[in-house]
Amino acid sequence: MTDVTKVQQLDLNLLKVFESIYQEQNMSRAAEVLHITPSAVSHALKRLREYLGDPLFQRSNNRMLPTPACQRMAPQIIDNLTRLMQILQHWGEFQPHSSQHHFRLGIHYALEPSILPKLAKKLAEFAPNITFASVKVDRENLTRELGAGHIDMAFDVALPIKPPVLHTKLIDDEFCVMMRKGHPLEYHLTRSTYFNAKHIGVSNRPSGAGAEDILFQQQGLARQISIRCQNYYAAKTMLIESDFLLTVPYLLGKELMEGTRHDGCLSQVPMPVRLTNIETHLYWHKNTEHDEALSWFRQISVSLI
Repeated sequence: MTDVTKVQQLDLNLLKVFESIYQEQNMSRAAEVLHITPSAVSHALKRLREYLGDPLFQRSNNRMLPTPACQRMAPQIIDNLTRLMQILQHWGEFQPHSSQHHFRLGIHYALEPSILPKLAKKLAEFAPNITFASVKVDRENLTRELGAGHIDMAFDVALPIKPPVLHTKLIDDEFCVMMRKGHPLEYHLTRSTYFNAKHIGVSNRPSGAGAEDILFQQQGLARQISIRCQNYYAAKTMLIESDFLLTVPYLLGKELMEGTRHDGCLSQVPMPVRLTNIETHLYWHKNTEHDEALSWFRQISVSLI
């Protein structure tokens, strides 16, 4: 059993030696990588063995092979060391062109097609070593996720949210209707034919109305959802050889129309019913307002629109 008191007193420099031995599997090569003497590596390994109560490595000819416990724990230790180095390297001035910062973005699934390609293109131009991850965040947990630093910022529709979460409007978009080319309603879509038609609804929630259906309900209206799916690209594919209609924000519809093997097979038609425009906002926590890296990323995000 590891002595907890000893671990709390652990010199973190020893973990860099551990990482090098694990990766190089050779004491001399580890010393070269760290720019220290083999004797210093050996001394560090001895101290680390005492701290952790495990031999960590067994010598086999000229190789240092990890023990089973070492093999099990090393990937987690190295991963956390990497994360720590990433955090420390961003302390102070932020240089986009050389930074290796990793951003975690809470993005509603419907916004990924219209935001992520533009964002990736912009980063490739101005910050080629920066990476990002798009993750799902429940709206009711948004303040907590931003406050805990689990995500750096979020993209979503306008939400009733208050400080310490701050936000700015990115997009004010209107709805449109998508259908296959040659659809009987392509040039004859009216309020009546819209509500008599069969529709595809898209939501990643197991139940409940979509954004557009909530707006319809506020007007005392309802449409016939024949198929409900989780993904707009799946919905788009189903449109090609059917008479279903798909209601989407205009910019999302434009992204779905472009750059696919179905390009030219679909039509975008104006809504025959007046719906309130759908707003997209960028959200961040007050604590990160003056962080250089996050301020820069917010500026990049705003410039996408």
